[in-house]
Amino acid sequence: MTPLYDTSLPFWRGNLHTHSNLSDGALEPAEVCRRYRAEGYDFIALTDHFIGFFGYPIADTVPFRDADFTTILGAELHSGAMENGELWHILAVGLPPDFAPGKVFSFDAHPDQETGPEIAARAVAAGAFVAVAHPHWSGLTLADARALETAHAVETYNHGCAMGCDRADGFHTLDLLLGEGRRLNLIATDDAHFTEPDHFGGWVRVGARENTPEALLAALKSGHYYSSQGPELRQITWNETSVTVECSAVASVIVQGQGTAAVAQHGQSLTRVEIPLSRLSKSPWFRVSVIDAAGKRAWSNPVWRTA
Repeated sequence: MTPLYDTSLPFWRGNLHTHSNLSDGALEPAEVCRRYRAEGYDFIALTDHFIGFFGYPIADTVPFRDADFTTILGAELHSGAMENGELWHILAVGLPPDFAPGKVFSFDAHPDQETGPEIAARAVAAGAFVAVAHPHWSGLTLADARALETAHAVETYNHGCAMGCDRADGFHTLDLLLGEGRRLNLIATDDAHFTEPDHFGGWVRVGARENTPEALLAALKSGHYYSSQGPELRQITWNETSVTVECSAVASVIVQGQGTAAVAQHGQSLTRVEIPLSRLSKSPWFRVSVIDAAGKRAWSNPVWRTA
């Protein structure tokens, strides 16, 4: 059996999409960091809107780091129009503080701006982990998603979009891209503004040797993490015929593959489940979802069965 996670490493809890009053959030960066730390998070990325109206902010959260809590610099990037004519939203975590702004003063798209794919590629070249932000909320089309060729992940659960407009999901976008052979991962986030109950609802657990920006960023890029609303994924192992999932107590374990391929097992207080892969025999990838008795979920990144 092949293991997905290196369980000798600690797994750090963090939120990758957060706003402060440097853009349209309600709280100062110091208070945002204090609240996440108080709620048991090990790290966050403040990702304020990178537009001229707010002064192209990349929040300096370095002063809020200590031995038990760290931060990763980042921003929500905007530039160019999606197919629906609205401005791109692209999450970039691990940006340098001097990342060059584009020509985006407001949330309006203009022809003289660089495109969304162009600013995403520039962020990746600068060292960032880049994700397609809230595709359901944005009205992202498949053509839009295909164009972001340099992205590492799709934001498949956005807690702010769940609470504010019931458009939290990005799994359809992710699965369509996976079906075309794109090797993308997924993230759950808050997109917290603290103007409504949009916080502490979705996070990542990153397996890394140290809780440092450098180690966390490397693990994110390598896909050594999972996403959650509460349940823990402790290990996933697989061979050609089955997948074994070890987790905190849940009511359902589901293995999804390409197209309609999926197998579920339901029960009470499930902590170790072996699921046959016969229905996924033609799928080059699978991913795992677990759902606890309260309806809270955790999700693995896709596992590719072929090199």
